[in-house]
Amino acid sequence: MDEPRISLSGTETGDISPVTPVELRRRLHRRPELSFAEEETAACIERQLAAADIPSRRVARTGVLARIEGSGDLRRAVVLRADIDALPIREQSDVAWRSEHDGVMHACGHDMHAAILYGTLLRLAADRSFEGTLFGLFQPGEECNPGGASLVLAEEPFAGYEVRAVVGEHVEPDLEVGTFGFRPGRYMAANDELRFTLRGRGGHGALRGELRDPVAAAATLITALLELNTPERVLSIGRVEAAGTTNVIPDEVRLEGTMRLFGERERDEAEGLVARIVRDNDLRHGTRTRMRASRGYPCVTNDPALTGCAERVARELGYRTVELPLRTTAEDFGFYGTRYPALFYRLGVGAAAGHTHTSRFNPDEGAIEPGIGFMTTLARQLLKR
Repeated sequence: MDEPRISLSGTETGDISPVTPVELRRRLHRRPELSFAEEETAACIERQLAAADIPSRRVARTGVLARIEGSGDLRRAVVLRADIDALPIREQSDVAWRSEHDGVMHACGHDMHAAILYGTLLRLAADRSFEGTLFGLFQPGEECNPGGASLVLAEEPFAGYEVRAVVGEHVEPDLEVGTFGFRPGRYMAANDELRFTLRGRGGHGALRGELRDPVAAAATLITALLELNTPERVLSIGRVEAAGTTNVIPDEVRLEGTMRLFGERERDEAEGLVARIVRDNDLRHGTRTRMRASRGYPCVTNDPALTGCAERVARELGYRTVELPLRTTAEDFGFYGTRYPALFYRLGVGAAAGHTHTSRFNPDEGAIEPGIGFMTTLARQLLKR
């Protein structure tokens, strides 16, 4: 039988003390919200932090920034970050706390991230035997450009502080509960969006001699672009628009795609290669192509010293650790690493969770406690450094 409906805002009679991390996770999962629309989500988090006497304020419109002060030099700071937005996916799982917002779902574990950060803040607020200031950042808008991280940093919320580390995590179904994944240095790719508009001369499909065919030009352009792919450079075209018919060649074709790389120099080089391919393709087909490259998130790069410290903490707590491979997926957490020492790691939630970004994704809530224990200990350790 399903549990009674629970209000996300936490306005139930008698709701005085803060809820547990698992309960917070289920509340957020029931009422997911898309990027930069996380108003109810932020209000729920604010209420629970207030119940625990943890001060907080809004950041980047729909984000929440909590602050816990220890002793000593309060300018020394560590930032713990969790993302809070959901995805436009209709949930098909049968859990009692399944999404009540049709077509919106926490299918990437951000509800788990928020619950773990919340639980960590409860513990650190209860025992402030650390030096410096601990920030808990519940960040909006990770799932779409420009990314909530860039908006957070634009507000300069940590001005005047010596930020020792910004720490983030992501659930990982390829790792079992109780396993943590780390990788020093380059870890996740930068993501760029590519758009091409190919203009030619359309006409009757049977009269090829009269055409400068943008459809044919688009086909050869896609083939040439895909030949740029390597293990550390990925380019894909996901959208093709050609408004012709069986015997009508249009004047224009539009393409949209993504490119993933692992550094700013590599970005510049790849854009140069793409531009040259476009020019050669136009010469071959007699077309004119307009190319637009929109840069998204930077590469996620983990500080080696922070990574080594985190691995030691995990092992000392009795958890298994693994070294992660390079990932061509992207994360706006990369913005923090351009400003401060940063660490982004993986938290095992078990293979039974299924794949992220799918309608049946269901991470094991047994990962919440290891996640809190590790993040709490790591934060204390980093404030000693």
